[in-house]
Amino acid sequence: MRLLHTMLRVTDLDRSIEFYTELLGMQLLRRKDFDSGRFTLAFLGYGDEAEHTVLELTHNWDTDSYELGSAYGHIAIEVEDVYAACDKIKAKGGNVVREAGPMKHGSTVLAFVEDPDGYQIELLGG
Repeated sequence: MRLLHTMLRVTDLDRSIEFYTELLGMQLLRRKDFDSGRFTLAFLGYGDEAEHTVLELTHNWDTDSYELGSAYGHIAIEVEDVYAACDKIKAKGGNVVREAGPMKHGSTVLAFVEDPDGYQIELLGG
């Protein structure tokens, strides 16, 4: 068994794809419209789906907004340098909601950014 993907519902698929590819360095692996169901799926990641867990973005054509809820936490992404990653994300207009620095009760360096729909992404690394 292995984890295949995590799915997020997004309101503007192109804006979300741009965020995950341009700001977080993922690749768009595949995208498909389902006309009869009025939705589009896009799969993004850092490597081929056969070997890597990926992110599935679902855009329901007739939905303008979602409530994120209180149970969802975040997606975590390993980066080489959390400080540099935050600088790059901010320079491209991204929203860093927790600046890079050591974890409150430890030494792990982390930061949090928010995607266009308000989902939290934790950046972990050196």
